Amino acid sequence: MNEPSPAQLTEALRQEAELLGFTLFGVVRPQPSEHMAFYDAWLERDYHGEMAYLARDDARERRSDPLASFPPAQSIVVVGHEYGNQRQESLHDGPSDRQSDNAVIARYARGNDYHSVIPELLERLLAWLDGETGEDVRGRVLVDTAPVLERELARRAGVGWFGRNTMLIHPERGSYFLLGLLMVDLELGPSEPFSREHCGTCRACVDACPTGALLGRDEVGAPVIDARRCISYLTIELKGPIPLEHRAAMGNRVFGCDICQEVCPWNERFSRGGDPTYAPGAPAESLIDFAARLLDMSEKGYQRAYAQSPLARPRRKGMLRNLLVGIGNALRADACDSETEREALTVLRTALSDAQPLVRGHAAWALGQMATASASTALLRARQSVESDPYVLEEIDGALRAD
Repeated sequence: MNEPSPAQLTEALRQEAELLGFTLFGVVRPQPSEHMAFYDAWLERDYHGEMAYLARDDARERRSDPLASFPPAQSIVVVGHEYGNQRQESLHDGPSDRQSDNAVIARYARGNDYHSVIPELLERLLAWLDGETGEDVRGRVLVDTAPVLERELARRAGVGWFGRNTMLIHPERGSYFLLGLLMVDLELGPSEPFSREHCGTCRACVDACPTGALLGRDEVGAPVIDARRCISYLTIELKGPIPLEHRAAMGNRVFGCDICQEVCPWNERFSRGGDPTYAPGAPAESLIDFAARLLDMSEKGYQRAYAQSPLARPRRKGMLRNLLVGIGNALRADACDSETEREALTVLRTALSDAQPLVRGHAAWALGQMATASASTALLRARQSVESDPYVLEEIDGALRAD
C-alpha cells in the first residue's frame, strides 16, 4: 500500500481535527516571520505598555523564527477553536453605551480556560498523527506557551486575515475563535494563505472602540493597536491602577472586551455558537454582588475558585479593581436607583478598608462617582485620616474634589 502524500495526510489530519472540535484548520511551513519590521516599530512606540515580555531580546529573536521554538519542525498545524457568539443570561452583550449593573466578561473567558482545553486536544491530534503514519512523530503543542507570532502563522495557513481590529477573521466563521499550534517533524501539505484582507472601507471597529485603542492601518496596510488603551489590556495585563482617563470608557466591562468583534459585520453575519466548554457556567452577576463575594475571599481562595478560569489571571486585587471601576461608572447621577446606591455603599465601605492599596484606591474613586455626596464624603474623610499609602491618598483627594 502506498504511503499517503503530504497533501493526503493533511486532508486526513483536517478531518481528525474537525472530529476533535476544531472548525478552523491549516498547515504552514516554519519559515521566518515577515512582520518583524512592523513588530519592532510597534515596540518602539511603546504600544505594548507594561507587557515587557514582548520586548525581551531573546523573545523577540524567537518570534522572528518559529523554528526557534521547535527546531525539528517541518510543518506547523494551526487550528481554531470557536467560543462563538455566546450570550449570557441578563448580560448586556452589545456595543452600545447603555449602562448596566451586570459585570461583563469577554465571551472567551466565561467558561473553562482555553489554556487547559486546547493543549489536550492537540496532544490527541499528535497521537493520532503518530498512529496514522506509523512513525515516531515528534511534536510540540503551543497555546500561548512560546514566543511565536500565532496570528501571522494562522494567516499564512489560510485560517483568516488580519482585520482592522487586529483580530484574525475567517470569511465563513467570523473571529470568535482561539488559536492553537502543533509543530511536527513531518512534512504536511501546506494550505493556501490569505493574500489580502477583506475589511474594505469598513471602520466599524475603529469607530466603536471606546478608548481609541484601534489606530487603523499603517502605510503598508497592517492594523495597529495601542494596547495601553485597550480595555482587554487594562483589565487583564495592567497590574497597577486603571488610568483615570480610561475608567469611564470601561463601563461595566470587568475582564476583556468584545466591542470590536461585536460590531464586525463578519461576526454579525457568520459567527455561531462555539464549543460548549466556553459557555458560561452561571447567569451574569451584578457588579456589586461580584465585588462583595470577592471581598470575602483571600487570594488563595480566589485562585482556588478560578483555577480553571481565565479570571485567575488578574488575581483577586486586579479583578476587584476592575469591578470597582464598573461600580463607579454605574453610580453616576442618572445611572442607578437609591437601592443600588445603598448596596454599593456597603460594598465600597468594605473595599475602602481592604488590605490591598489597589483595591482601596479604586474604592475611593468609585465613591467619588456617587450622586449622593454626603455619604461618600464621610467615608472618604474617615479613611483619609488613617490612610498611609500615597497612591490611595491621591485617589481619596481626587474623589473628594469630585464631590
